[in-house]
Amino acid sequence: MEQTATIRDELFAYMSKKDITINKFAEITGVHSGTLNRVMKGEQAFAMNHLEKVTKTLGLAEDYFYEKYVVECLYTFAPTWRRIRPFIERCADLDRMDCIERLVEGLLDDLNYAPMLFELAEELFEQKKWQAAAILYENVALSEKFQHSERLALCKFRLFTINTGDDPKQNLIQAALFEPYVDRLEEVYQLDALKYLLNTYSALGQWDKANQFANKMLKLAKIQYELLKKQYHQRDKSGESNKKAVYKYILYAELMISAIYENMGDYKTALRLIPNYTDFSWIREKDEEAQLTIKQFQEWGKANTYLYRLQDGQIEVLEEYVEYVSTQENEIFTALFKIVETANRYHWNVDHIIERFSDYIPNRDYYSVFTKRNKQIQDSSYTRFQNELAKYYLTRKHIDLDEISLAGAELTATFDAGRNVIKGKLSVEFEVEF
Repeated sequence: MEQTATIRDELFAYMSKKDITINKFAEITGVHSGTLNRVMKGEQAFAMNHLEKVTKTLGLAEDYFYEKYVVECLYTFAPTWRRIRPFIERCADLDRMDCIERLVEGLLDDLNYAPMLFELAEELFEQKKWQAAAILYENVALSEKFQHSERLALCKFRLFTINTGDDPKQNLIQAALFEPYVDRLEEVYQLDALKYLLNTYSALGQWDKANQFANKMLKLAKIQYELLKKQYHQRDKSGESNKKAVYKYILYAELMISAIYENMGDYKTALRLIPNYTDFSWIREKDEEAQLTIKQFQEWGKANTYLYRLQDGQIEVLEEYVEYVSTQENEIFTALFKIVETANRYHWNVDHIIERFSDYIPNRDYYSVFTKRNKQIQDSSYTRFQNELAKYYLTRKHIDLDEISLAGAELTATFDAGRNVIKGKLSVEFEVEF
């Protein structure tokens, strides 16, 4: 009460200093005089737009009164959503997470606000205001922690996607925390959730877990695709397209299962599984998006056929693979890394390939229509590539043991660096966006 009164006290102090009446102050601020009179008498709460106008008139920072406004919203007057919602939105814009947290914690003494806070969290999430959204999700989840609700599961999923980043340890913790909730999600979210878990465990090199979720995603996607089968005719007839594009999850799961076997060193199985994501006869969709998707998976299938044969020791495909990759600029660095790694395994001479692609050795970002690079994997891949290249040159005695310099990319190599080969690799170094 004391803090809320301070807002009015400061306004009265301003009016006294300027020697103006409430009506004159109302004229200056643009707030209706009757409304401002009731607000100043404590008969009516500040609306968010009122607070913004008077704050601007006083020449103060936009968030100057925000801490006091939390008290205004929660305790001075009965909380109302029409005041609370715009306040949370402005706090999100101005990075006042402290105010959001205090407000939401107090507000959830009344659990009737949980659905409204959840819906607002979803809007903030779509606007990529993730820090603010996370506070709402966390508090809504706490309010339902003893319930097996779909809303709780979705809060946990959103928090999982928000809290995963470039820290592998943190990502492992977040994945483990979310796992128990994936089966509680509505079907519309389950495939995305499984894909996030699959990508996270793949980035961490946890191939058994990645394989578990890839197969689970594949099974669920196939079930959903069959269930949608009866709806396709009606949708096509009405002109409505299939927005879920479930076939993409099927293809991606098959792609990742093959890649997982490759990363576990079972190149023959990885090769055998490639037709699972390059046979498109079962796909019903014929639109442009489907055609682009099919083309992309065809390219991946072709590239991986070369790669897995190469890793299996079939040196006869090396030159053909190099020529193919030379036309795929986004894939050259990954291909070069795999070629050097394989050359170390089988003691091949690939000097001419390293020289040919030397311009692609510096680490850079790569993007395509369907993919974005996973930063954690990309950084790890570049570190591993440095080690593999150092190992290659040290083994073949091309250079001094203390320093490697190649096409402007300087790599320091000692025996320790040569031994420090990071475990785990991933040929699929991207996340498919759909």
